[in-house]
Amino acid sequence: MRVLVTRTSSNHCPPRFGPGDPQRLAALRSYDILDTSPEPEFDDIAQMAAQACDAPMAHINFIDADRQWIKAAVGHDAREMPLHFGFCTQTLAEDGILVLPNLKREPELASNPLVTDEPHLRFYAGVPLVTRDGWAIGTLCVLDREPRTLTAQQEFILKALARTVMAQLESRRSAAALRAREAELRLVADAMPVLIGFIDRSFTYRFANAAYQTWTGRAPEDVVGRTIWQVLSAGEFEARLPQIERALAGEEVRFEHNWACPDGQVRVADIRYMPRFAAAGSVDGFYVFVHDVSDRKRVEDLLQTRANRLEAQVAFQTRDRDRIWTLSPVLKVVAAPNGRIESVNPSWTRALGWSEGQTVGRDFSIFVAPEERGATSVLLGRLAAAKPVEDTELSCVTHDGSTRRILWTIVPEDGLLYGFGRDITEQRHAEEALRQAQKMEAVGQLTGGIAHDFNNLLTGIVGSLDMMQTRIAQGRTDTIERYAKAAMSSANRAAALTHRLLAFARRQPLEPKPVNANTLVASLEDLLRRTIGEAISLEIVTAGGLWPTLCDPHQLESAILNLAINARDAMPDGGKLTIETCNTHLDRAYAKLHPGVEPGQYICICVTDTGTGMPPDVIARAFDPFFTTKPMGQGTGLGLSMIYGFARQSEGHAKIYSEVGQGTTVKIYLPRHRGALAAEEAEATGLTEALRAEAGETVLVVEDEPVVRDLIVEVLADLGYRALEAQDGPSGLKVLQSRERIDLLVTDVGLPGLNGRQLADQARETRPELKVLFITGYAENAMFGNGQLDPGMQMITKPFPVEALATRIRAMIES
Repeated sequence: MRVLVTRTSSNHCPPRFGPGDPQRLAALRSYDILDTSPEPEFDDIAQMAAQACDAPMAHINFIDADRQWIKAAVGHDAREMPLHFGFCTQTLAEDGILVLPNLKREPELASNPLVTDEPHLRFYAGVPLVTRDGWAIGTLCVLDREPRTLTAQQEFILKALARTVMAQLESRRSAAALRAREAELRLVADAMPVLIGFIDRSFTYRFANAAYQTWTGRAPEDVVGRTIWQVLSAGEFEARLPQIERALAGEEVRFEHNWACPDGQVRVADIRYMPRFAAAGSVDGFYVFVHDVSDRKRVEDLLQTRANRLEAQVAFQTRDRDRIWTLSPVLKVVAAPNGRIESVNPSWTRALGWSEGQTVGRDFSIFVAPEERGATSVLLGRLAAAKPVEDTELSCVTHDGSTRRILWTIVPEDGLLYGFGRDITEQRHAEEALRQAQKMEAVGQLTGGIAHDFNNLLTGIVGSLDMMQTRIAQGRTDTIERYAKAAMSSANRAAALTHRLLAFARRQPLEPKPVNANTLVASLEDLLRRTIGEAISLEIVTAGGLWPTLCDPHQLESAILNLAINARDAMPDGGKLTIETCNTHLDRAYAKLHPGVEPGQYICICVTDTGTGMPPDVIARAFDPFFTTKPMGQGTGLGLSMIYGFARQSEGHAKIYSEVGQGTTVKIYLPRHRGALAAEEAEATGLTEALRAEAGETVLVVEDEPVVRDLIVEVLADLGYRALEAQDGPSGLKVLQSRERIDLLVTDVGLPGLNGRQLADQARETRPELKVLFITGYAENAMFGNGQLDPGMQMITKPFPVEALATRIRAMIES
């Protein structure tokens, strides 16, 4: 039977215990007891518990989120065990001692391995170890192989020893906190641009911060323990002795001193001595604070000189006030509270070209660029509340219609508004030039890699076409198909590179659809094996019951292939590439550490290599655009950036784990899709009869590139469509506004005159049911409402196979 012994009071709540509660785990881990290594102080208490209770075994146990471990043991020493093997979790829910006289009679414990097997336990008594905040983190317990119980005295001793354990832990935590505070104080003191020290009554330094190196030439560790006359010269000590004695007498002392520093400079030092009072009220020493006020003194002297000069001018030449108003380079405006200008100084005219006569009596907002006039009403509202406006930029309109960037400070005073403006146009232009230079540097980084990749691809295309021409001229057509396939392969790879660039620029339209990542990864196996070569083994591990995800499957294929290529390059001497899939959940704690990640269910594609790995500084920049560790011209630095961009565009996440010499793992997280998977699309096999037009079907093709337009028209003609064509938006609109039958509009997005979207919108004013297929190399989000097309509209991205175009045209017409 179970016996509960001695509750402290009738209204006392049991200790709080939740195995995974963050507060309990934080309390547990603050005591630095997470390992199982023995510690003498705990071993002594366990030995005392065993002796006091006449028990052969005693343990001090702690419980983490998913494990129980023994910090001290007498008799039976199993340092770590699963939670369900022990009895501690039952004790933690009790307020007092839990005594189990005969474990064989406890239904839930009789089959416990510790009872049925070694050490064949029969008796258990335990006391919870409870923190000051009421969290139960472990137990002090005694055990026996024979049934028995405890005396009242033994119960009292066991509880007292449990309190002793917690007292040791609290002392340990307090000491650690004190050390941390001292270290933090040292960091703060060393970071401050002020000399800080403490000197006791024997004139000996007991503390010195890093600034002593600057002021005295001595490192702080070389100052502590020395007397003042050992750190300063004898003359300096004698000069400061009166102030030191005043500080030791309990008076706060402050004075300035011209201090000759080791670097040869003479600095004006603001020196403070602050006495430190002991508990009994006596002074046991004083703090020293030395602050460099050289710059302040120079400014004060300069300001005083200017003030004296101005005062003399005001006193002897009252007209100087008008001269200041006239000659000041600052734009000065006086206005009524409603913004009506009452006066301006000549700098207003010099900067903006408006004369005083053209300005006075008009509202200030008239002289602000139209797109910023709304801001002036906000400024007037703030000024009406007697709040000054400081350092606010406005684009002000000049007399010739251009704009100048003016930085304004406006102060309300005596019922008027006083504005002071500084022309910062050139400064802003310089900043823009700097940004442009940085942008061009980034383009320069990109150019080398892109040129290398594209030249390789163009070599494959041009070389294959040259060989085709040569073989045709020779009358040898048996190898034409091989060269055509080689050219097509290089062209497709060039298209993939373009898509990577557009994905990086966020101009590549994604075509998300429900995807089974297992099927997609498996379909890439042959391509991956050919890509990584024979020296690298490939293992694909797909999870059973993998959730669908919603993403662009082509972009996901490209991401996996990019990771495989990176892994191959990281294993020049061979190795192993592993691609795994799994379901996972990213919790709020993970999301908090990774801004932009939403908690929830995800699928994960994990790509791991056994290559050279990456140091932390490379990991930190790996997703940056253009960053690459490859030689100049050997890579664009866009591979991982594209993967990161694709994951974020798909509302997912990408993460790198790597150590030098230990390989790299890249994880792509994509959100779980709760809808059904889309039916697999049949592979296009050419212009089949199923794609042919029915009688009279007419397609209008609007494309400004003649080669592309002629190709599309020829494909339509081969399929039996009646094809109309136009070379720009306006000419296409004329056809659409005629009485011609048009079953489908095929239009490029980027057209002269009218773009494709404008053409479609105007055409639908008279043909509201018109179906439109847009052709584009990229899609501007603004043009298509962030990627959303109206009903009856679809998009196909260049380059595309002609059979894909024919299939799309047939499907749209039949829909």
